Amino acid sequence: MQRRIFIKNSTLTVVSVSAFGALNWNGKNFEGDTPTTTDILGPFYRPGAPLRTNLRLSGSKGTPIVLRGKIFKEDGKTPINDAFVEIWHCDENEVYDNTSDDYNYRGGQRTKADGTYEFKSILPVPYKAVPTIETSWRPAHIHMRVSVPNQQDLITQIYFKGGKYVDTDKWASVPQAVNRTLTLRKNIAGESEIIFNVVMSKEIPLDKKVYDKITGLYDVGDNNFIEFTKSDDLLFMKQNGQLWASLKYIGNNTFEGGIGYPKATFVLQKDDTVKVSVVTEIPTLRTYNGIKYLKYN
Repeated sequence: MQRRIFIKNSTLTVVSVSAFGALNWNGKNFEGDTPTTTDILGPFYRPGAPLRTNLRLSGSKGTPIVLRGKIFKEDGKTPINDAFVEIWHCDENEVYDNTSDDYNYRGGQRTKADGTYEFKSILPVPYKAVPTIETSWRPAHIHMRVSVPNQQDLITQIYFKGGKYVDTDKWASVPQAVNRTLTLRKNIAGESEIIFNVVMSKEIPLDKKVYDKITGLYDVGDNNFIEFTKSDDLLFMKQNGQLWASLKYIGNNTFEGGIGYPKATFVLQKDDTVKVSVVTEIPTLRTYNGIKYLKYN
């Protein structure tokens, strides 16, 4: 067994998880215990999207699609009832709705007893992550978050086979994204359809006292501030007020986001202060070191 420990300082918690095995397709469903791989949260997640299954807008010129699938426990075959599934993506004009009360192309729903979910939306398009940088093009993708009690929250992205920039994108081109790069097919109704089945991983619970100690606002120098807040079993990270990443606990006082980055390691001092070291890769690999400036409890 591989142990993952949050180093004790008075009342902090010790946790452990098992190493994961393999996932196989038996012709009908997945079997195994390898979870669906994670991806970056990105800067455009908005909590509070409405419960709805139809995200299509009247008058849209985007290609209609259906995204459906099942949510399974870590064994890859037990469906999860009432899992909360959220998706969000840009419109046909490369734009995310980040401000309106309509939450365009954003929505959530609860899975049925058999673990199924289904969204009607449009096919997103590629866009430049940084308008002034030609090499910053991202391929078309759909963001997804799946939240289930006693399972590790999943933040991931779905890509499309043959899509422009998939092979050159920093995140779509990694091996972890292979099983999330999907084929768009026609269903019996003649609509373009994507099937994405999700295998959750077991939650690694941390005591509330741990989150109470590490959440808050950190001064990392040069007028940069990094804020950590708890969201279910994830640690959300904002930099200078912008939500950038979701991180899960991986051991050794460290939380990790997306595909390895950002990585935040906390040091709990005897005088009850907390230090953090954050390694990011956006726009380039950089380390921020700071101390908790403001706590929330």
